[in-house]
Amino acid sequence: MKAVTTSPPPTGPAVDVVLPCLDEAEALPWVLARIPAGWRAIVVDNGSTDGSAEVARALGATVVREERRGFGAACHAGLLAATADLVCFCDCDASLDPGLLVPFTEELRTGGADLVLGRRRPQGRGTWPAHARAGNLALSLLLRRRTGLALRDLGPLRAARRAPLLALGLTDRRSGYPLQMVVRAADAGWRITEHDVPYLPRSGASKVTGTWRGTWQAVRDMSRVLKEAPAAERERTAPGGTR
Repeated sequence: MKAVTTSPPPTGPAVDVVLPCLDEAEALPWVLARIPAGWRAIVVDNGSTDGSAEVARALGATVVREERRGFGAACHAGLLAATADLVCFCDCDASLDPGLLVPFTEELRTGGADLVLGRRRPQGRGTWPAHARAGNLALSLLLRRRTGLALRDLGPLRAARRAPLLALGLTDRRSGYPLQMVVRAADAGWRITEHDVPYLPRSGASKVTGTWRGTWQAVRDMSRVLKEAPAAERERTAPGGTR
């Protein structure tokens, strides 16, 4: 009797890359062309009106629609849609190359870190406005006071394992999401590392740090996160918790 051979079951993506997107049709071809082979791009359309979702689909990305406006809302929708063990985050405006995430994921796989962050190093004048850089520095100092972490940037390029990320129970859905991820990871005893990455002039107009108002809103959101009590204290004071 002739043996029947079967193909191995299909495997999922090696890594999922979450790309929060609001009117980034111009930048998407550059960004998606730099997603490493075998990885999946999850473009989270956060209310684009320039055809970003259609461009992303045409270029092979998985597109998720998030109706609730906010950077954190888009990032978390992408995290919930992810299925790979390793999940990365990257801006969708061509200011950061997602190919730079490869060594980040290797550090996770080898056990060198639980959360890997990219420290943005501006390439050219005007890439990172002075007011945005000042806000980032102030928040970094407050983060060190709150957690003891000596990080120099709170940028969007990062990588971690999906299940532990979900277990952090992130709740911020605005600009405080990236900082809340770091704060809760630190409270949970994660090993957090930071590596320099080139920061390029973005494509199109910035929705957050390109203006004083956007920077102020981001700093306000993140300052609120820094006032959050550590996990043990939140559990102790929650309804039904030990007091």
